[in-house]
Amino acid sequence: MSDVSAQPAAEGHTDHPVSLAEYTTLRLGGAAGRLETAASAEEIVQKVQEARLRDEEVLILAGGSNVVVGDAGFPGAVVLVRSRGLRVVAEDGDEVTVRVEAGEPWDDLVAATVANGWSGLECLSGIPGSAGATPIQNVGAYGQEVAETITGVQVYDRTDGAVGRIDAADCGFAYRSSVFKYSSRWVVLSVDFRLVRSPLSGPVRYAELARTLGVEVGDRVPLADARATVLRLRAGKGMVLDPADPDTRSVGSFFTNPVLDRESYELFRGRIAGLEKVPHWPGAGDTVKLSAAWLIEHAGFPKGYAGPEGVAISSKHTLALTNRSGTASTAALVALARDIRDGVHARFGVTLHPEPVLINCTI
Repeated sequence: MSDVSAQPAAEGHTDHPVSLAEYTTLRLGGAAGRLETAASAEEIVQKVQEARLRDEEVLILAGGSNVVVGDAGFPGAVVLVRSRGLRVVAEDGDEVTVRVEAGEPWDDLVAATVANGWSGLECLSGIPGSAGATPIQNVGAYGQEVAETITGVQVYDRTDGAVGRIDAADCGFAYRSSVFKYSSRWVVLSVDFRLVRSPLSGPVRYAELARTLGVEVGDRVPLADARATVLRLRAGKGMVLDPADPDTRSVGSFFTNPVLDRESYELFRGRIAGLEKVPHWPGAGDTVKLSAAWLIEHAGFPKGYAGPEGVAISSKHTLALTNRSGTASTAALVALARDIRDGVHARFGVTLHPEPVLINCTI
């Protein structure tokens, strides 16, 4: 999913402990009990089945860009998803459906869709990770999310031991969530995206992106322009992986934007007298989405705020918690996240929730 991989140079089967910090963008995490590499959907299924026969727990890990692994690591088998490839599986007028293997780097996929004149993913440029991870948390940015283009997900069902397909309508897509996010039942093998043949982007929905492009919200722009501008915006926030930039040793946004029902929102408004108007947007139904970044900053945690062992809020983006020193522990990062969550709740009565998957750690 990115221009810079979280993978070390050499991979393969190991029966001895290997640090999972090497396989995550945070560069944090203890050892895996066993490490396996799967280069195809068939191998993914095989490795999971073999681990089950050994009565081992299994962790599926691809780009490592949305996971926080505890210092104790993972005692079972870690299957590294390294399947690659994409192919057109259906065409209907101006629409094309592309099947993408779970291990395909996400940004490579976005670059390919732009190069082929397929519209629908261009505003998701620069997001680190793999294609198979995107339906799990319904990845979104700059006004697009993958739920808008996914038609189905090919999975291995650990419960019944069968390979099958889950249609988009049954994926439970919601804001940064899906049926996959909090269940280990399904292993994503590939994802189908329905895109539109067009030299232009979808309607630009995100105000910051529209301003930077010099267009109005709702306008369309050349695909390449949308991609280049999103990459530039993300780089300015430390959100494109760069080994020379310690701010990119993160999982991107650590907290999701909180969604409040109308009653909770009115209670919240009563606590912010004297402060500038908080950024907010209408959510699904009669809900309101708040800016987690605004809440964090106004609770006393500015960009660059330092925690223990060299962990800190990114100097470029309030939502990113970083392992700036490169030598911190997961415990230190979790402590910083906990302080931020508790501080926001004490100031505003709003609880922030982590966006990444937490493995053997909790806030």
